[in-house]
Amino acid sequence: MSGHSKWSSIKHKKGAADAKRGQLFSKLSRAIIVAAKEGGPDPGGNLALQNAIEKARSYSMPKDNIERAIAKGAGADAEAASFETVVYEGYGPEGVAVLVEALTDNRNRTASEVRHAFTKHGGNLGTTGAVAWQFERRGVILVGADGTDEDDLVLLAADAGADDVSLDGSTFVVTSPPESMSSVRIALEGAGVAIDSVALAMVPKTTVAVSDESTARRIVKLVEGLEDTEDVQEVYANFDIPEAVLEAVAS
Repeated sequence: MSGHSKWSSIKHKKGAADAKRGQLFSKLSRAIIVAAKEGGPDPGGNLALQNAIEKARSYSMPKDNIERAIAKGAGADAEAASFETVVYEGYGPEGVAVLVEALTDNRNRTASEVRHAFTKHGGNLGTTGAVAWQFERRGVILVGADGTDEDDLVLLAADAGADDVSLDGSTFVVTSPPESMSSVRIALEGAGVAIDSVALAMVPKTTVAVSDESTARRIVKLVEGLEDTEDVQEVYANFDIPEAVLEAVAS
């Protein structure tokens, strides 16, 4: 996770204060609508919905917005019926593996926009199966290391169902099986732990080390370009960029 988890934290902080909050909330709502449509409106019995709500909460999306999105999905809203999940796979500079998750009502439009973003930023769109095998679905909770006792965090997280806590620069990365993510978050918050972000993520099994600032900037621009695409929900990549370099290129 090294490097990539720090980028997730930087991205989350930027997103929480970004001028594009309207676009962000639209994407979060779309994910909730589709999850409620496919698995029902009860988060207790719908893991995808539970995770979509967790993510929306981590970006301080208003409760009313979340409830409206659930109602739309549960009510067979036309908006919910028209969307489908599509995954794109490709490579960035230095052979970094990139996985893109989108919700779209027009596959041709989305494929064209994703391909354009890859090409514009020095990457290549690959075929299905090209890089997906390099990632696994995990619950990921990021906690600022400053003021956090590692031993206490490990015990709390383990008791709640997490299976790993690691220090990545100035951030603790708490990972868990997807079905345990919510219980881990609740336990940490109940103990007063300040959480930076909560997300169900595709975590890379191996990483590509990138220390050159110019190359790192190109990779970050590719990820940002893909994230700015309207239909794209999530972008995952297996880069390992030192924290200081990431801070520099993300500023």
